[in-house]
Amino acid sequence: MLRDLTRFESRSHHLSGMAYELCSLICEDHRGLKDRENLLLLLLEIGFRRLDPRHWWIRDLQLTHTERHQGLVDAVFKSSDDEAVADLLHAWTVCGPHHKPARTLLGICTGHLTDLHNRVPFSSRLRRLVLRSVEVIGYKGFEGVGMGRFVKLLNSLHVAVEDIDVNRTSEWVKLLSDTLQSSEGIQHLSHWYWELLVELAISRSHWLSRGLTYNPSITISLAGAGEWDKLEYWLGTVWIIAADETTEDLERLVLLLFRQRPGAVQKLTHWMERWSKKSGKGVPESFERICTQAREAAQQDLP
Repeated sequence: MLRDLTRFESRSHHLSGMAYELCSLICEDHRGLKDRENLLLLLLEIGFRRLDPRHWWIRDLQLTHTERHQGLVDAVFKSSDDEAVADLLHAWTVCGPHHKPARTLLGICTGHLTDLHNRVPFSSRLRRLVLRSVEVIGYKGFEGVGMGRFVKLLNSLHVAVEDIDVNRTSEWVKLLSDTLQSSEGIQHLSHWYWELLVELAISRSHWLSRGLTYNPSITISLAGAGEWDKLEYWLGTVWIIAADETTEDLERLVLLLFRQRPGAVQKLTHWMERWSKKSGKGVPESFERICTQAREAAQQDLP
C-alpha cells in the first residue's frame, strides 16, 4: 500500500510531510516493529526522492524533529544505498538553512558524513545534498569529528563556484576560511579550494568581504613552508578583498612571493584585471607599484 503512494505527484509536498511524520512515529513508538529499518527507508524514498534538490527549501513544509530520530541515522547509513542517504539529508535540509532542529539533527551524523569520502563517486543528487548539509552544519559543527576527516570530505566533493548559491557565498567563504586556518586545512586542503577562493573573490567580491578577513598567520605559514602555489591564490584573494586597506607587511609578503615566483606577477595581475572589469573598480595603485618593483628587480637580476 505504501508503494501506491508513489503514484502521486507530490507537487503540494503534503506527501513529504506525511511520510516524514510516519518516520517520526516509527522512531518514537515502534522499535520492535518487524522490518522497521526497511520501512523507514521506504518512507524517506516516498517522501523525498522526487523533490528537486536544486530548490533550497520549501517554505510551507514543517517537519517535526526529535532526538529519537537517531534511529533514522542508524538505518540510513547502515544501508549501502547512496540515494537513501540523499533522502535523509533532503528531509533534514528541506526546511531551510536556518531551521535549528534540523541543524541539530544533521550534527548527529557528522561522523557518517565525513566517512562518505570513502564512497565516492556518488550521484549528483547526493553530492548536492551533502554540500547543502555541510553548508548548514558549518565548520564548527565538524570540529568534534576532527578536521582531518572533514578536509578529506571537502577534497572529495571538489566544490566549484557554480555549486554555491550566490546568496550563500559568505557562508561558504567563512567555512573555507575557518578550514584554512586549521593545521589540517592549511596543509591538506586541495589546491582546488585555494583557487576557488580567488574565483569567488573575482566574481563575488561583495559577498566575499562578509565572510573573509585577512589572517597574516596563514600568509606567514605558507611562506615559511615554501607553499608558493597556495600563497599565490591566498594573496590574490586577500589583495582583492583588502584592495583599499593594504598594509606594509602584506606588500612585503607579495614582493617575497614575486621574488620566489616571478611568474606570479603575471598571474596576480590577470586576476586583478578580471576583478577590476567585474567590479567596475580600478586596479589599486599600490598593487601596480609592487608589480613594477618586482619587474624592475627581475630585470636587475638578469645576467
